[in-house]
Amino acid sequence: MRLDKYLKVSRLIKRRTVANEACDGSRISVNGRPAKASYQVKLGDIIEIAFGQHTLKVEVTQINETAGKSDAAAMYRELV
Repeated sequence: MRLDKYLKVSRLIKRRTVANEACDGSRISVNGRPAKASYQVKLGDIIEIAFGQHTLKVEVTQINETAGKSDAAAMYRELV
């Protein structure tokens, strides 16, 4: 699954276009490297998202094409 779609389905970012812009602006990195929106997400990937001063770091635990609001949080594990 593409990174921009994963971010939207997992509800880490609300809209796919916003996820796309975040990737273009180098605010998202996967496994320590800046990632493009077309990056293919794999289980175990570590995704870092820069929200201004705050950085969210998560590990991919599931990859689902669709997810309801209650299932979305199970797609990743937040890291400290």
